[in-house]
Amino acid sequence: MKRATWAQHKIRLVLLLLLSNLLACTPMIHPSKAPVALAQLSNNFFITPDGAKLPLKKWQSPHQEIKNIIIAIHGFNDYSNFFQQPGHYFSQHQTTSYAYDQRGFGKSPNRGLWAGIETYTADLACFVQLISQEHPKTPIYLLGESMGAAVVISTVSQAHQLPVEGIILVAPAVWGRQTMPWYQNILLWTLSHITPWLTLTGNGLGIKASDNIAMLRALSQDPLVIKATRVETLYGLTNLMDNALLNAGLIAIKTLLLYGEKDEIIPPKSTYQFIRLFNKNAAKNHPLIAFYEQGYHMLLRDHQAPVLWNDINVWISGQSTKLPSGADRRAHQLLNTADMN
Repeated sequence: MKRATWAQHKIRLVLLLLLSNLLACTPMIHPSKAPVALAQLSNNFFITPDGAKLPLKKWQSPHQEIKNIIIAIHGFNDYSNFFQQPGHYFSQHQTTSYAYDQRGFGKSPNRGLWAGIETYTADLACFVQLISQEHPKTPIYLLGESMGAAVVISTVSQAHQLPVEGIILVAPAVWGRQTMPWYQNILLWTLSHITPWLTLTGNGLGIKASDNIAMLRALSQDPLVIKATRVETLYGLTNLMDNALLNAGLIAIKTLLLYGEKDEIIPPKSTYQFIRLFNKNAAKNHPLIAFYEQGYHMLLRDHQAPVLWNDINVWISGQSTKLPSGADRRAHQLLNTADMN
């Protein structure tokens, strides 16, 4: 057998170094720490068992009788302020709303870093228990927008005996890897394992998130909205979307799903697949699905947002099995003619 040449040794050494670097640079998760005390609520914070202080907003209903509670979970790179206008609207309809900054977002700890599915779902389950203690006889609804909806899905599909009356999924982030183009999967994996610290922006993609341009401009100037995202955080978000899609059939709680037909962020194919899996448990989750013809991804802040707020209010109030906007009937028509496979 011939001895390896010096050049071959150099090639092997380079390959070994590349492999070691690849294995060393893996996407990081920054989960919650060990519990140090009981979780609690203050006027401005949700203090988790590990002592993390998550900024908290509350929209208190001025009515003496509070009929419902909404816990609103924000989307990716956003924070609790996303619910400012809806929260005010619902407060005028005997509903008190809460929203907190999830870890890594807004003013919460480890800004820009991914905390992991287990931490996000544990935080939400803990918060629900605290709110249930504050309002022991009032129905609680979880509302999640985009990534927040994926957190809601992952939480209710895993947690048992969570004191929640129903969930509202607004433009749910269910774009799992199985519905992504193969090249996108490869690129995300490669970048997240070689340069997890690399930050990316959405500039130049030409994606329209809403028809409310004034709102979008305000967000672009809001220092608490993250503009450049670490690749490893995008990798974590994709894991969360995978998990939400995988657990679609495990949702066993009354559900309202809202989707904009002009959504340029979560593709219809992914949403349809989620609905197909979700509907398999229709006997338990009693789904009401609504498609908004003029709706974009940021449905709660689009120009037609008040239409959605009214639909949500009617649904949680149990005033009707149909939505005033007719978006549920449109969804029924479209889903009956769409290829759901």
